[in-house]
Amino acid sequence: MTTLSYTFPSTTSSSSSTRRFLITSNGSSCRRRPNISTEDQPCSSSACYQGAVQSYGLQRQRVQLNGISKAVRTRRLDSVGRQKKGAIRCNIELQDFIGGDLIKPDLGQWLSDVEEHKAIAIYSPHEGGYEGRYLTRLKYQGYHFLDLSARGLGDPETTLTKFHPVCPAHVGKQPIARWYFPPEVDYRLSLLPPDAKGLVVWIIEAKVLSKAELQFLALLPTLRPNVRVIAECGNWRKFMWKPLKEIADLSQS
Repeated sequence: MTTLSYTFPSTTSSSSSTRRFLITSNGSSCRRRPNISTEDQPCSSSACYQGAVQSYGLQRQRVQLNGISKAVRTRRLDSVGRQKKGAIRCNIELQDFIGGDLIKPDLGQWLSDVEEHKAIAIYSPHEGGYEGRYLTRLKYQGYHFLDLSARGLGDPETTLTKFHPVCPAHVGKQPIARWYFPPEVDYRLSLLPPDAKGLVVWIIEAKVLSKAELQFLALLPTLRPNVRVIAECGNWRKFMWKPLKEIADLSQS
């Protein structure tokens, strides 16, 4: 059994005192009985109860209005946020839907430039993948590939066209040994099938090479007529290429 005490203002204008009621709940039934003291002024219990109900109704309406105003403000902020987000515009092209590496109308120009200049410096996008289409088109023409990395290549002239020494790791226990390997380009040319069109030396990370090393790569097709050189000299927003002689300052000589 729970007993709660409430104090309500008197509804009579002549008295300034208050009247107390006790609300006793026992299980599911509730009954209200007045707690009248000697100093309390006489008043009607129904009038006090009606005043309490009215005050409680006003408070409930005030809470509902506060909740409605808060919901309206939240909805207004959300609408403003959606309007700001919708103001962003992105340029969408046909390549964004079917793959940018599938639409390459410059593949014919690529093949003609490779046959004309024989040494090409390419600049591919940072995300990669676009150069595979151009590599595959050269493979369709009958070229074979020698993939090398410019980091750790050493002297390009010695590695590609001469017998060159290689020192394997000795881990601090074995004596320092030196092994001699055949020239990479001449060895691969000797292994080409009779129906092959030529050998493409594809060098990645060629941006770390010096100008003298790039000049030798630009002159390599002159020394080996069946060799084509493709050097990745940097990155750009789209796939582009230039003759390697222009990059190595050999175009005027």
